Amino acid sequence: MQIRLATPADIPALCTLLDQLFAQEAEFTPDRSAQQRGLAAIIDDPAVGEILVTVADTRIVAMVNLLYTVSTALGARVALLEDMVVDTGARGAGIGSALLEQAIAHARDSGCRRITLLTDDDNAAAQRFYGHHGFTRSPMRPLRRAL
Repeated sequence: MQIRLATPADIPALCTLLDQLFAQEAEFTPDRSAQQRGLAAIIDDPAVGEILVTVADTRIVAMVNLLYTVSTALGARVALLEDMVVDTGARGAGIGSALLEQAIAHARDSGCRRITLLTDDDNAAAQRFYGHHGFTRSPMRPLRRAL
């Protein structure tokens, strides 16, 4: 198993993983064209973010995005962790934990002082998973507005 940064050649495999993720999320539906554009925008500009992938036997089996911004409260770079997904056939082997720990280390090494993530309110399994890795519920409530 190897964890590395994604490249443009990885985009088709990443779209397949996103199809699995968005099929289970309440707010999103798979849209291959949008996914390709979004992935390319991240991969092409490391200032925007980075995508880490887990490769097992030459196949990408997991991914996570780190998107970067600056917190005025901390006066430092922070990350938004998005699109954490492990292929359904590869779950239960510790791949997600290894990838998440690598993402945390990568963000810390990149100067980030905080990582924020969102999960569906009813996804207790994801909340337990992130809790085991030191994430806690924030008193902040996310709000969205489509533009």
